[in-house]
Amino acid sequence: MFKKFKEKLRHEDHQSLSGAGSSSSQQQQFHPSNPFYTPPPTQQPDTKASETYSTSSRPPPSHEFSSSEYAPPPGPPPSHGALASEYAPPPGPPPGFPSQPPPSWEPPPYHDWTVIPDNSLLPPPPSIGYESSPTANATMEDGDRAFAWTEANPLWQPQPLSPAQYSAVQNGQLALLKAPTYAGTLNPQRQPGHWKCSTHRKCGDCSILTNLPSYSAIADSPLHTQRPKTIYFELKVTGIGRGGFSLTEAEAGIAIGFVAPPYPTFRLPGWQRGGLGVHGDDGRKYVNDTWGGSDFTTAFQPGDVVGIGMTFSPPREPPSYEQSQQGKVLDIDVFFTRNGKKEGGWDGNEELDQRSEGGTIGLRGECDLFPAIGVFGGVDFEVYFSPESWLYNPF
Repeated sequence: MFKKFKEKLRHEDHQSLSGAGSSSSQQQQFHPSNPFYTPPPTQQPDTKASETYSTSSRPPPSHEFSSSEYAPPPGPPPSHGALASEYAPPPGPPPGFPSQPPPSWEPPPYHDWTVIPDNSLLPPPPSIGYESSPTANATMEDGDRAFAWTEANPLWQPQPLSPAQYSAVQNGQLALLKAPTYAGTLNPQRQPGHWKCSTHRKCGDCSILTNLPSYSAIADSPLHTQRPKTIYFELKVTGIGRGGFSLTEAEAGIAIGFVAPPYPTFRLPGWQRGGLGVHGDDGRKYVNDTWGGSDFTTAFQPGDVVGIGMTFSPPREPPSYEQSQQGKVLDIDVFFTRNGKKEGGWDGNEELDQRSEGGTIGLRGECDLFPAIGVFGGVDFEVYFSPESWLYNPF
């Protein structure tokens, strides 16, 4: 439109230069509805002024206008109402929408499925237990009777030790007590804490306990001392029946472990509540397991020196509420040695089978613990409670 208007001006300028312009043609240069148009006076224009206007392509001095006169008026046209800034959207989401997206709108965190987890950081799985031992000679009736006995005799509270008693324990000066079902001899040797024992061929299942506990919950608990406590003793197998070497019903066997009192001494250590042990007839470990135990080591051989120990330590990480409810208060390491070398062990807080009613109760450091030797049939063995006689140094 402006291009045509300029061409028209050039055309009319050309006519004015040729002398063909007039006052009427000048009035046609602007549209009457133009608000910036001011009609010229009715008198005849000065020819010299007209020529000047025509040659300079601008109106006479009396009608000069600047480019600012052609600037658009401020604000929007009258038909568009208020300024555009007044049409900015209101802050926040529209009515009816939540101020923030719900959590479900958040994308799930990215998981790199190509990363292989480190299984060493996971807790050990529960041991797979057996329904029965291939060398067991105990009956279900014996197990039922022992369970009823433990139900009728709750665990004892920790007992204080006198200074003389505690000193005797530290020096390994422990004595063996003959169980009612034990058929055999218990002979103390010249060196304190050294015993030689022999059983008759028809000796039934029984556990031989010491007169004093190796672990005193009052004196030794890391919760009180803030330092670890290790208990340990060794046993040398000098003779054993022909059972124990094959997966047939054994005629004789030896077990080594710890128990919390009171314990039914007509049972081997580890078979009932508050007891753990490694059995030499089938090589399995038992922790409150009346059934068949769990795979652990090989059967004891004549001449073997085997040892059992437990280390109670302050927890490396504070136990959670759930762990404290389950009784995990201390870090517990159970270990087994053979001929002066550590052969294996397990976490004393490990989860037990559902069939082990009560789990590891009594073995968590809350009760006194006594060394226990389990026997049945005709066996010969020696026991060493003094650290000076051990092949393995647990300290």
